[in-house]
Amino acid sequence: MEEEEEEEEEEEEEEEEEEERRRSHRNAAPERDLEHPTNNCETLIHVLKGNVGTGLLAMPEAFKHAGLWVGFAGVPLMGLICIHCMHVLLKCSRELCRRTQHSSLSYEETAKMAFAAGPEKCKRWANVVGYVITTFLIITQMGFCCVYFVFVPQNVMEAVRGMTGGETISDLACMAILIIPMLLVCYIPDLKYLAPVSLIAGTIQTVSLAICLYYMVRDLPEITEELPAFGGWAGLPMYFGSAVYAFEGIGLVLPLENNMKTPKAFGGFNGVLNTAMMVVVCLYSAFGFFGYLTYGSAIKGSVTLNLPSGDALAQAVKILMALAVFLSYPLQMYVPYGILTPSILAKFAPEESSSVARRRVVEYIFRTVCVLFT
Repeated sequence: MEEEEEEEEEEEEEEEEEEERRRSHRNAAPERDLEHPTNNCETLIHVLKGNVGTGLLAMPEAFKHAGLWVGFAGVPLMGLICIHCMHVLLKCSRELCRRTQHSSLSYEETAKMAFAAGPEKCKRWANVVGYVITTFLIITQMGFCCVYFVFVPQNVMEAVRGMTGGETISDLACMAILIIPMLLVCYIPDLKYLAPVSLIAGTIQTVSLAICLYYMVRDLPEITEELPAFGGWAGLPMYFGSAVYAFEGIGLVLPLENNMKTPKAFGGFNGVLNTAMMVVVCLYSAFGFFGYLTYGSAIKGSVTLNLPSGDALAQAVKILMALAVFLSYPLQMYVPYGILTPSILAKFAPEESSSVARRRVVEYIFRTVCVLFT
């Protein structure tokens, strides 16, 4: 009798497990069909490049507004908050993919569907939230690109003037010269093909940052009262603004994860996102601390502009950093392209009535307009 009861219990458990597997299969998000997926290493490079840009070079000036030790303590704190927000966004996107049976969701689609799946009072705002997030994302990413377009000619011409010692063309003229090469690199269509560009940019930037750190620490002064631990309440808004701007990669989180061959490797304690962001936080802290400690109140908007003007290596660093930022530009523009291109193609080159060549021409014209706008 006991044996029969045990057999019945085992059968019931097996049936429950089978039902659970079926339910999990039904609720699981569909597999992604990607034409050019990125691997873990390529995604790691993209995350690093998406977060390490001109904001890093402005961190010493941010420390000037906050004070040496308040600035040093604030960067890891803001970094942890930023990483936490990235994981919340990622977790919400995955859960909504499972519920709605989508293979992937963009940033704005995640926000829209989160409201649509929420309480009744939230559902009516779903479309509005989608449009607001889309607008803010485009403004944010295009704003980064505008800064990049200013940073590159400014540093190139500063280096040229330092090496020649005379007058040269204006920064605006240099910016105009850069338009053609900027357009060419922005015509690269997929993240898969952008990975080598990001790798080159990352390599150049690593060398440049190492040289910058060398100049910062070679004659490191002692910590004195001239560098206040707390810079005062009035400077905190500028400090927070600069530091938050430096963590500029949250708009790339979902596009990068959506394009991965193994998206499960993106999150997790030792996943791609955490690994890259911890490197970023350490870099920001080190650059801000040593840059402000070395140059003090004389620190400029970009620490490269504080390097010795008569030193050939220092001038080379300015050009290398400008080149690295130049090659990072198309990665930041990837988000606006991804958001707006489908709508542009649907309006000017519908798939059902347009050839592949026509759609490609329309896409390239749109990319050209975006670059010229920035």
